[in-house]
Amino acid sequence: MGVAPGSKAKRKAALDAGAWMFNVVTSVGIIMVNKALMATHGFSFATTLTGLHFLTTTLMTSVMKWLGYIQPSYLPLPELVKFVFFANLSIVGMNVSLMWNSVGFYQIAKLCIIPVLCFLEILFDKVRYSRDTKLSIMLVLVGVAVCTVTDVSMNSQGLIAAIIAVWSTALQQHYVHHLQRKYSLGSFNLLGHTAPAQAVSLLIFGPFVDLWLTDKRVDTFDYTMVVTFL
Repeated sequence: MGVAPGSKAKRKAALDAGAWMFNVVTSVGIIMVNKALMATHGFSFATTLTGLHFLTTTLMTSVMKWLGYIQPSYLPLPELVKFVFFANLSIVGMNVSLMWNSVGFYQIAKLCIIPVLCFLEILFDKVRYSRDTKLSIMLVLVGVAVCTVTDVSMNSQGLIAAIIAVWSTALQQHYVHHLQRKYSLGSFNLLGHTAPAQAVSLLIFGPFVDLWLTDKRVDTFDYTMVVTFL
């Protein structure tokens, strides 16, 4: 007995809605947990924290490989190194931006990734956008400019961190599309290659970067039960 097309469409819509909600909840959740760690509990080691994120991601991709959801694939080492550089700079920049800025400005600054990514696509991929799209991007930029000028918690180091975070994230996202097209990689396949490399590099260099940024050592921090749980 076949499944009616309407039932398939409804099932797909429900799965899409569930995936979208899961993405929103986990994205907002990780931001709130990061902010609680860094602002409330004084865990200012953003780079090391990012390494722990990717260690967890590596474990998850290993489980997915074992379950057969991630198939074997190929990615040359030079491409992997280049990607890891942009990706690490992006996430470290975002965490430092969150540490030095308010949650509101951090989120507003992230909107700038859209116009920067569009600029990169115009520059490298010769993409042409419609007038309506260009007007929408202009509206985003005006909104960001207004928030930047009126944010009372705005500071120069926070602004620099936000600019670095936005540009490196846009470059990383553009490079993701390039690698997926060139090597026929799915998103999970790419993550299976990049997560272990990012975890290792960030956990090795992270404590030194954090020492330079904060003048504090991650190994001497007071790890209470709440901090460890978060």
